[in-house]
Amino acid sequence: MNKTINTIFLIGYMGAGKTVIGKSLSKKINYEFYDLDNYIEIKEGKKISEIFNQENEVYFRKIENKYLDYLSSTNGKKIISTGGGTPCFENNLSIIQNSPNSLSIYLKADINTLVKRLNKSVSKRPLISHLKDEDDLRDFITKHLFERSFYYEKSDVKIITNDIETKDIIKLIVELI
Repeated sequence: MNKTINTIFLIGYMGAGKTVIGKSLSKKINYEFYDLDNYIEIKEGKKISEIFNQENEVYFRKIENKYLDYLSSTNGKKIISTGGGTPCFENNLSIIQNSPNSLSIYLKADINTLVKRLNKSVSKRPLISHLKDEDDLRDFITKHLFERSFYYEKSDVKIITNDIETKDIIKLIVELI
């Protein structure tokens, strides 16, 4: 890349590796790391699941938009790991695409990989905590990915994360910036 990258947006479905990759990458290249969901929890003083339960998804999407806009406009070199739905709501995709000196990276995992990864954390994730078994999870992910891929695919770069180790993904990203 010819330009200096100040902001890296990691987007993709839950379980694709955005937080794990973001944390490792931030240490490697000395950028500040923000997990958008975690940032929202700190600012709101509530877990994402509590926000969903006490307010609703519409409220959550509004504050998600506010905090994404804020973080993306702050100075300094940073990595922002977005929530799985972030690019699909409000004007979030526009914020990501129009952020100066930025790079958006779609961490793409196939359905089998996502099911395997998410099966371990169903209860911690508000969007899937109601699902009963692995078949329900697979159906849910399949439908959601179909709806969300349109937004994810608009990223500057796509990296398939299925069978690649974190260190190798980091190496690929470092070569891009």
